[in-house]
Amino acid sequence: MSSAPAPVMKPYVEAIHAYVPGKASLDARPVVAKLSSNENPFGPSPKAVAAMTAVLGASHLYPDPASTALREALAARHGIEAAQIICGTGSDELIHLVAGAFAGPGDEVLYVRYGFAVYDIAARRVGAVPVVAPDVDYTCDVDAVLAAVTERTKVVFLANPNNPTGTLISAAEVRRLHAGLPADCVFALDAAYAEFAEGEYEDGLALVKAFPNVVALRTFSKIYGLAAQRVGWAYAAPALIDAMHRIRAPFNVPATGQAGAIAALADVDWVEKTRAHTIAWREWLAGEVEALGNAGLRAIPSAANFVLVEFAEDGPLTAAAANAALLEDGIIARYLAVQAMPRCIRISVGTEGETRAAAESLRRFVGGVAG
Repeated sequence: MSSAPAPVMKPYVEAIHAYVPGKASLDARPVVAKLSSNENPFGPSPKAVAAMTAVLGASHLYPDPASTALREALAARHGIEAAQIICGTGSDELIHLVAGAFAGPGDEVLYVRYGFAVYDIAARRVGAVPVVAPDVDYTCDVDAVLAAVTERTKVVFLANPNNPTGTLISAAEVRRLHAGLPADCVFALDAAYAEFAEGEYEDGLALVKAFPNVVALRTFSKIYGLAAQRVGWAYAAPALIDAMHRIRAPFNVPATGQAGAIAALADVDWVEKTRAHTIAWREWLAGEVEALGNAGLRAIPSAANFVLVEFAEDGPLTAAAANAALLEDGIIARYLAVQAMPRCIRISVGTEGETRAAAESLRRFVGGVAG
């Protein structure tokens, strides 16, 4: 082998910690419940499955690169302009497009501690400096975010509801955060879990209509059950959309994904079924966790399709020990030590049976240790 110097990755790429997805299997053991990735427990609408199946025969043809029909369907549903919508390979690609189009070496990308892990990756990938604002009890602190803004801040990401914590700030607080940002700073409001939020809520669409520096991000991976198809979309002012189009991958949304998303969007009953189930069993699961409060467990209030459970910092009833017990029972949750949250496990809302099984496993774990 030649002794000549080998290619060396950029230092800002070397600093990236690759995204670690939720665990999906238990090797040879059966899985009782996979509750690690916030997926729709009912799967996609049967109408979406039929629509995807119908286009499989044309798999030799490239998909519509502009996702025209899907953008028109989204525009009609939300009362927005199709020309100001861009579709992506999940909202993940769109997050990267925002960072890539508006930040670079020497710039700063700001987000809240315990925010979505892709924000850090997207910032570092383009050589920008990720800046993390402190939170308050797993929730965005608007004043702390604004205090972290400098003349180098070019993008602020906010997931609301937040992943992995499930916490939510009010519409008024979202608007206050935006109002405090410089006009040349992009405010990327990530509303991947918008459909599970209740009460007064700001999904970013109205902000986009009023201001030229807002990007509203959405996905079909959660309530629509199309995670495997990788379909996301963003709505923003024409100048921002134009910049993102310049660097997006060609043919980035598969034909199956486009067809499935259009059909899923139209199946309102399926969406409402998922939403009602999720909210009911999210609250039930949170109540079951709170009932174990004497053992040091706490359910962080959630507006998403999961519950974040906080455990004691040390002793026998830790998150690590609980995660091992859950896995032993065939239940895969998301132990968050990989995201600097070693006291926490995130449990997605599954079917009734899956959610009950997760709660029972936690009760058995606590009883076995405390008893």
